[in-house]
Amino acid sequence: MFTANAIRNICLLGHSGSGKTALAESLLYMTGAIDRIGKNADGNTVCDYDPEEIRRHISISTSVVPLEYHNVKLNLLDTPGAFDFSGAVMEALRAADAAVIVLSAKDGITVGFEKAWKYCEERNMPRFIYISKVDEDNSDYNATFNALREHYGNKIAPVVVPIWDGSKRVTGIIDVLNKRAYEMQNLKRVEIQVPEDKERVITEFNDALKESVAETSDEFMDKFFGGEDFTYREMIQGLHKGVTDCTLFPVFCGSGVTCLGSLMLMDHMVDLLPNPEEGNYHKATNADGTIDEFVVSPGGVPSVFVWKTVSDQYGKFSYIKVLSGTITPDTTLVNARTGETEKLGRMYVMCGKKNTEVKELGCGDIGAIGKMDRVKTGDTLCDPRKVVSLKGIPYAEPCYSMAIAPKVKGQDEKVGTGLNRLNEEDPSFTVYNNPETKQLVISGAGDQQLDVIVSKLKTRFGVDAVLSPAKVPYRERIKKTVEAHGRHKKQTGGSGQFGDVWIRFEPQEDQDDMIFAEEVFGGSVPKNFYPAVEKGLREAVQKGPLAGYPMVNLKAVLYDGSYHPVDPNEMAFKLAAILAFKEAMPNAGATLLEPIASLKVRVPADNMGDVIGDLNKRRGRIMGMEHDKEGNAVVEAEVPMAEMGSYAIDLRAMTQARGTFTMHFERYEEVPKANQAKVIADAKNEE
Repeated sequence: MFTANAIRNICLLGHSGSGKTALAESLLYMTGAIDRIGKNADGNTVCDYDPEEIRRHISISTSVVPLEYHNVKLNLLDTPGAFDFSGAVMEALRAADAAVIVLSAKDGITVGFEKAWKYCEERNMPRFIYISKVDEDNSDYNATFNALREHYGNKIAPVVVPIWDGSKRVTGIIDVLNKRAYEMQNLKRVEIQVPEDKERVITEFNDALKESVAETSDEFMDKFFGGEDFTYREMIQGLHKGVTDCTLFPVFCGSGVTCLGSLMLMDHMVDLLPNPEEGNYHKATNADGTIDEFVVSPGGVPSVFVWKTVSDQYGKFSYIKVLSGTITPDTTLVNARTGETEKLGRMYVMCGKKNTEVKELGCGDIGAIGKMDRVKTGDTLCDPRKVVSLKGIPYAEPCYSMAIAPKVKGQDEKVGTGLNRLNEEDPSFTVYNNPETKQLVISGAGDQQLDVIVSKLKTRFGVDAVLSPAKVPYRERIKKTVEAHGRHKKQTGGSGQFGDVWIRFEPQEDQDDMIFAEEVFGGSVPKNFYPAVEKGLREAVQKGPLAGYPMVNLKAVLYDGSYHPVDPNEMAFKLAAILAFKEAMPNAGATLLEPIASLKVRVPADNMGDVIGDLNKRRGRIMGMEHDKEGNAVVEAEVPMAEMGSYAIDLRAMTQARGTFTMHFERYEEVPKANQAKVIADAKNEE
């Protein structure tokens, strides 16, 4: 078992295709954990083991890769770069104490890099920057590094300098701190002579590092200005403090294919990145509701946080991070969310899909527990003597919805069961059974996430499902007051049926549920039949006269009628009320209502014009515009929900994925006359 100060929990962040998984493979190879380097294109990497990942050649969930290097355990969390799977990134950020943000020397600063940087800034998370693919054609380390300096200033500190040949192809690297040069020969690191033309650059960067170290303490500052040199230990101590305090962001470079730079990156992970006791601070809610700082403590009573769940046809694994104490398979903890006691059972260390059973996990370490059926992602399991609840994982609000249904009738239950299991694994999507439209609606970050869910339903649970646009829940209302007569009379030999009513239908404001009233004088309709009349009307208003949508803003007043002393019954009066409704509606000025949502869009200022123009095309009304502290434009609008089905995808295209939005139902408004005919025609075609 590793102690907390000999553990580093590090998430790999970055744009899709930047080389995170390739970097993880190279680190696995250089530490002897694997004997050959897998390739994403071949589908044989340790991190991308899910059939969907292999088929699509992208990561769609976070994989855990533990490495042992210089007696330190490096828990790498390889996260997806595709934006539809940002929920997995949120989970990894909760388990990690530091990050390595990967960007390609071929692409420079991408949207994915910007988002990763923002996630780290929001969490005050220490980070390295790793420039990948430096030895590939069309790569440009200098342009990438200069762009980083321009965006993020002098906190960007190169600790590695590349060596390139005449064609600007990187052939080796120089350790700035130690002023030593290396190249890779047959996947082995070989020390070489430092090129003469690089000595000036190395001295310049080495001096810059000394200056950064000097700023970490008064003692170092005095030594620096006194002209004294720092020892290697002092350099590491100062750089470690700068990284931990987020005043310094070291830049590395290399290649996942040749493993260039991989050992140097791990050297600095061990020396400069914080251990779990120095890592992210947590807030915890106590049993009495008060909130305290949670201290990661090896000597404390046991507590763990469940940051990820894998739930498939073979079973369920709850991925945990031990936040205090030590746990064993027979440890009994309390789930702070449910209050239930959980005996842990078998524990594992995960490496991709491979699991290795262990007998204990210490403070700061990451592992998994099998068959914890009542435990969910985001739960805190703790000692009964100190029950605390850590804040859940902040998943983004789902913004893209589609209806989902089985291809073959009668398999609705299988679809529902499969979605519930997948939702345990990925809480970033939601499932809602809309009783009004009779559709099962699934909402997530975008079309790619929903497509993966449909594929997993087939491969894991053997059920074919199809996606279709989610229906808009329109409403209908009347504009005029009308009176109508309904009479039901039926004689069939024995006892007959007779019911006769006069009903006045009046429009109301802001009243979803129908109001029923009676103004009957002289007992023309006996009181015991009023409920039957109301029941008939409530049944009738479920299907409006225009397109079959529910009626709202309606008052129905029973004011007259008649009955037969021999044949009156409840069914007759119920049917008479329905007939009165049908007679009244063609003359009541019925109209369609549509749901209106309040929308808040946050986009780069350069995209504001495009976004406003697009909202105008969607019949949106701009309610306000402002700029946030990051310089983004924030547009507030009201929009018809019928026009917003593909907005998540369209906004991503308009803003190169930099735009975000939230949307919430506000109220119903009348559909413009020009749009009503299409809605009515579409509704009739579906019948």
